[in-house]
Amino acid sequence: MLNSFDENQSRRVLQLARETLAIEAEAISAVHARLDADDSLVRAVAVLYACTGRVVVSGMGKSGHIARKIAATLASTGTPAMFVHPGEAAHGDLGMVTAQDVFIAISNSGESSELMDILPVVKRMGAPLIAMTGKPQSRLAQLADVHLDISVAKEACPMNLAPTASTTVTLAMGDALAVALLDVRGFREEDFARSHPGGALGRRLLTHVRDVMRSGEAIPAVTPDTALTAALLEISQKGMGMTAVVDPDYKPLGVFTDGDLRRLIERVQDFSNLTIRDVMHVGARTVHPEQLAVDAVAIMEEFRINQMLVVDAAGVLVGALHIHDLTRAKVI
Repeated sequence: MLNSFDENQSRRVLQLARETLAIEAEAISAVHARLDADDSLVRAVAVLYACTGRVVVSGMGKSGHIARKIAATLASTGTPAMFVHPGEAAHGDLGMVTAQDVFIAISNSGESSELMDILPVVKRMGAPLIAMTGKPQSRLAQLADVHLDISVAKEACPMNLAPTASTTVTLAMGDALAVALLDVRGFREEDFARSHPGGALGRRLLTHVRDVMRSGEAIPAVTPDTALTAALLEISQKGMGMTAVVDPDYKPLGVFTDGDLRRLIERVQDFSNLTIRDVMHVGARTVHPEQLAVDAVAIMEEFRINQMLVVDAAGVLVGALHIHDLTRAKVI
């Protein structure tokens, strides 16, 4: 069975879960309140902003796991960053650190031997050192150019041993640094998309109409004097459920869609003498090839249409866009 606990065990599980969340929330609140006590976070952000190299984040054990996440967050928000394992750093990986870098060392005790073995070398290189510790009087805190206090009153672990509240606070402090730094840098959605091209946001912000539109012979287009029957053949052959109606300069005059055809059938029986000019819908919705594809989606949704024409700056038809094209490109 999925739940084999008795009532008492279930109550105990919920009690510990609530206590854990409460302790960790209180720990973050305490750090929040301490920010006004000094300007350490502001100075840390200033150091990171001035960095001309990379931000190197390091820590042992659970602090190392948090350090990896902080490095990843910084890297994805406009600050080149990487994680270096302190044990590996002592055996050659310290060669990846330069004087142009900023080194962030994370240790709750502030006495991690693996970190303390390499930090004097980092200091001699001239790389600024930011420390995150729970012990302001520790050797690491005293060695740092900027110290961020991540101390907690107690861990969420019932034995007050396993790093829980302390790692949560460290992670939150790293996020606070990254968010403040991205704002100072003027980092925006478009920048985020460039570092996440495989994600949904990247596709939405990097995909332009020109990337997904149909062009050349794939564009369904007829002249105003084209017989309706011939226009229907164009619609069928191009498979877009519509055709553009263009003037001699290839500028759109209107559009005729499958929906227009269905409405026409309700009131007209004989199509033989009709031209597309007689039945086209004037004033088709258009987009430019340089617009974001997501802009085309917004127009389609607003006007409840499935197709759009793409025109250049001179108003010449250069493409056609179907909502299925946007779906295949995973813009929607």
